[in-house]
Amino acid sequence: LRGSNVPPEATREDAFDSSYKEKEGPKPPRIIVWRNVFLMLLLHIGAAYGIFLIPTASPLTLLWSLFCFVLSALGITAGAHRLWSHRSYKASLPLRIFLCIANSMAFQNDIFEWARDHRVHHKYSETDADPHNAVRGFFFAHIGWLLVRKHPDVITKGRKLELKDLMADKVVMFQRKYYKLSVLLMCFFIPMSVPWYLWGESLWVGYFIPAVLRYTLVLNATWLVNSAAHMWGNRPYDKNISPRENRFVTFSAIGEGFHNYHHTFPYDYATSEFGCKLNLTTAFIDFMCFLGLAKDCKRVSREQVLARKQRTGDGSHRSG
Repeated sequence: LRGSNVPPEATREDAFDSSYKEKEGPKPPRIIVWRNVFLMLLLHIGAAYGIFLIPTASPLTLLWSLFCFVLSALGITAGAHRLWSHRSYKASLPLRIFLCIANSMAFQNDIFEWARDHRVHHKYSETDADPHNAVRGFFFAHIGWLLVRKHPDVITKGRKLELKDLMADKVVMFQRKYYKLSVLLMCFFIPMSVPWYLWGESLWVGYFIPAVLRYTLVLNATWLVNSAAHMWGNRPYDKNISPRENRFVTFSAIGEGFHNYHHTFPYDYATSEFGCKLNLTTAFIDFMCFLGLAKDCKRVSREQVLARKQRTGDGSHRSG
């Protein structure tokens, strides 16, 4: 079931709030979290070593790594993003459990925290209250926001959001309670152990390729939505906002690069007017609907899209 009439409760917390004004005067000092800097540096060194090991890995290990990449990416795109942040479709309990497991494999904070920060990002996009404000530059929007303390306005506005839907979801709160254990199991132990147990891959290669390298690639694919897709590309739907349509990000983040469309119509489950085209996440949700595991996918009508293009678009006609 798909409809273009979106109820107010589906958009309340992810609609841009133009009433917010940044405080005048000097910005608060940037406080570096050195623990995060060290861990991210260590992770990327490990990923670089994983690239070096690729020629020694068996073809099955590389296929398994690709499978883990797609699975963990879906935990973010179809799960934390389109389902829990934007409520753009409804998922059955089995699908919610599956997406929760996949989300733990992605290891990008638990669903509750991810969805909360993402709603703040949409509501206060490109302001001091935006967790990864792209106005502060590519590096900050990409990874820097995780290496420093949050701006006080991010914390203040995050606390004021309505998050009862997340707190009422037993799957979300179960993951939050056991998040660290679920990450150790799904992000590292299972990706590393399956190749060793099933086809005799070394644990060393299993750790550095399907676990560390795959995890790092998923992280950067997600971060590119916050950085590159806010800086490079066209704006066919709203030229007055920063997010762009970026084909490379669309490919790397399995459908999340139609970002000008997404910020214009955040409640659309497809995040694009083109449906499944270059959009593996939308294809996945459609398949779940076919299986009866998802329903009530919210969609913007063709007429609304065309009217918005004519009213606020930059004149470009296609995404990418």
